[in-house]
Amino acid sequence: MSAKDKKITIRNQEYGGERPLYTLHDARLENVTIHIGESSIKESGNIEAEKCTFEGKYVFWECSGFKVKDCLFRETARSSLWYSNDVEMKDCRVEAPKMFRRMKGIKIDNCLFTNAEETLWDCEDVEIRNSRIDNADYLGMHTNNVLLENYLQNGNYSFQYSKNLTIRNCILNSKDSLWESENVTVIDSEINGEYLAWYSKNLRLIRCHITGEQPLCYCKNLYMEDCTMGEDANLAFEYSSINATLKGHVHSIKNPTTGKIVVESVGEIIIDKNQKAPANCIIEVLKK
Repeated sequence: MSAKDKKITIRNQEYGGERPLYTLHDARLENVTIHIGESSIKESGNIEAEKCTFEGKYVFWECSGFKVKDCLFRETARSSLWYSNDVEMKDCRVEAPKMFRRMKGIKIDNCLFTNAEETLWDCEDVEIRNSRIDNADYLGMHTNNVLLENYLQNGNYSFQYSKNLTIRNCILNSKDSLWESENVTVIDSEINGEYLAWYSKNLRLIRCHITGEQPLCYCKNLYMEDCTMGEDANLAFEYSSINATLKGHVHSIKNPTTGKIVVESVGEIIIDKNQKAPANCIIEVLKK
């Protein structure tokens, strides 16, 4: 008998109050509604939930090994996934903020988050694919080892202080994104928002489009390959060490510290008395 066959099935039931399914293990929930209350499935493991609705807070706390498919988390289900490991979420709608805290092993596919404020903090080993995340201010704070693919995000201050991210075929509409991040690679993506990636280390941007004022300043070991920049992306690269090949036109470049920038055309290059040592960045303009 397989592990799945050993699971008990709870179907077409409704629960509320505090801890109605506390310490539940080896179970499958189908068309179950968890009404207002707290800690409904806390300290549980090996759980599958499908076509369920969650209205109460703190649903999956301190759980290990659970799959959530085609489920709805209402706005009142805030903080539903904390301190847990090995979760798979697919085809879900999440209306609640502050999901995923201090967790390890998160896989999200084809999900919609409508109010993702302060979501995904202090987590590790995260994969998000084919998903949209809205109202996502302060998403991904201190979260490491992340893969994003075919992902759309609307919300500011994302993935600050995070390490080891791969972002591919994504759109991030996010002011102050990737601040003080480390070891991030972004491929075939678009990032829109002011002050992108200030104080980052080892950021690689490949075939990306960047918009927003004063992008990529104070960066260490910034690498850009065949990237384009919007007309509003002005005063770029101040105090950054950089090696870049840029396509199209760049509005203005200001005081890079070292490295080399090859750009097709540039509106203004600003090198003033405030440039920092070693102050030897080479800027090669192909169309003068």
